[in-house]
Amino acid sequence: MTPLLVNARSSAPLKPDDINWLRRDGFGLDTASVMRYRELGRGGLLDAQLSDRINDPLPPAIASLINGYQAIATPPQQLLMELDAAQQHIKTIPDGPDQVAAKKSLQDLVNQLQQQAEQAEMLQAVYGPNQLKEQLVWFWLNHFSVYAPKGRVRWELGDYMQNAIRPHALGKFRDLVMATLESPAMLEFLDNNQNAKGHVNENYARELMELHTLGVGSGYSQQDVQQLALILSGVGIAPTNGKPEKFNPQFAPLVVRNGLFEFNPQRHDFSDKVFLGHTIKGSGFDEVTQAVDIIVQQPACAEFISRQLAEYFVADNPPPALVKKMAHTFQRSGGDIAKVMRTMIESREWLAGNHQKFDNPKFDDPMRFVVSSVRLAFDGKPVANALPLVNWLNQLDEPLFGRITPDGWPLDGASWSSSGQMAKRFDIARAIGNGNNQLFTPIGSTTRSGGFPMLTTRLYYDTIEPYLSPATHDALAKATSQQEWNSFLLASPDLNYR
Repeated sequence: MTPLLVNARSSAPLKPDDINWLRRDGFGLDTASVMRYRELGRGGLLDAQLSDRINDPLPPAIASLINGYQAIATPPQQLLMELDAAQQHIKTIPDGPDQVAAKKSLQDLVNQLQQQAEQAEMLQAVYGPNQLKEQLVWFWLNHFSVYAPKGRVRWELGDYMQNAIRPHALGKFRDLVMATLESPAMLEFLDNNQNAKGHVNENYARELMELHTLGVGSGYSQQDVQQLALILSGVGIAPTNGKPEKFNPQFAPLVVRNGLFEFNPQRHDFSDKVFLGHTIKGSGFDEVTQAVDIIVQQPACAEFISRQLAEYFVADNPPPALVKKMAHTFQRSGGDIAKVMRTMIESREWLAGNHQKFDNPKFDDPMRFVVSSVRLAFDGKPVANALPLVNWLNQLDEPLFGRITPDGWPLDGASWSSSGQMAKRFDIARAIGNGNNQLFTPIGSTTRSGGFPMLTTRLYYDTIEPYLSPATHDALAKATSQQEWNSFLLASPDLNYR
């Protein structure tokens, strides 16, 4: 099939390095990202992204969708108070159909809140103007992973995503660690809300070092885990039952509150601790900030975070020299994420890893595949229903907030390139390519709207067609319809490797 050219060709196509740079810089290509690159140039665009100065508003329809989600618009304190009230009300209902109906109504709301948080993240990933930041938001959500079905986490997801992760994605790593440490979702998921003097829970202390900051085999001991757990005792969530807390007068000045976060000194172990070779005097919440400072200043932290970033953005086995340069920047800058990213993006390894030049190309995980496919296919056109985006990630076994273990989804391509995965990926490419996806049908509507995308646009001819492999050209030539051609392109290795 010879595709129909629906838009006039633009000026000269961008060079291969430009395209490869842009594809790594964001979740794939759309016209807006290419125009911004042409306008600002590579250096100007990078400067604007890293300083978070790309503040173009989301399309009004998308902003309206996100702002209309209860999970996003309602403060988490209010959500949890509503949960407490609903649970207390259910206890007053006698056993029988009315109680069953009340429990079902509450469960439906819980599921809806989770889906709304997931939809909000997918919409921001697709339409966010700072695509480098959007990738980092997804990276950090996965790095500091929480599991939605545990406890009250589903009620706290919107707050976690919007207030703990997103504002700190390009800031200091220490601030990001503290934001997640004070997040109700993290405290619920890793049980630190249960960590108290005499009833110590080591779960969060262990994962904070092993998964979030230092990595396995970085030199800390079981004693360090135990000491950190004592330091974190009393770090938890404020009551949401509406009843005022009573504190012993000697402890009241040491209470720390920030939204739902609470440091309760009556639950804290005030003994002196020795953590990673440093003596920390028993003093209350200040012990926590001291411990986090000690952790993020460790060379192991700089190396671990740098390797994780390079593994996601550059290669499954990133060059040690690149990781070393990034770690040096991390330490020199006090854990400035933007500066570490600049070191990585301005390195020669950034483009040396693309699939046209490298023996081990970087294969897109399901999140990148779904978001980049929708960005290319619909090119800024606002969707009316983001549930298909969420469902596609579920089908590809990488659901948002769905990793039951706290290690996050794997970053390597091998985890996402099995034959079963590829079959599912082609099904989703076909759903996007033929328009049979309900993206443009508002939730609750029975009238299907929208149609299949026309991928043979100026964007395609400028940035994709000149650099397709012969195998992909041959496959596209065999397509018998525009819809099939779309599916072949979206599922092609050229668009799934970078």
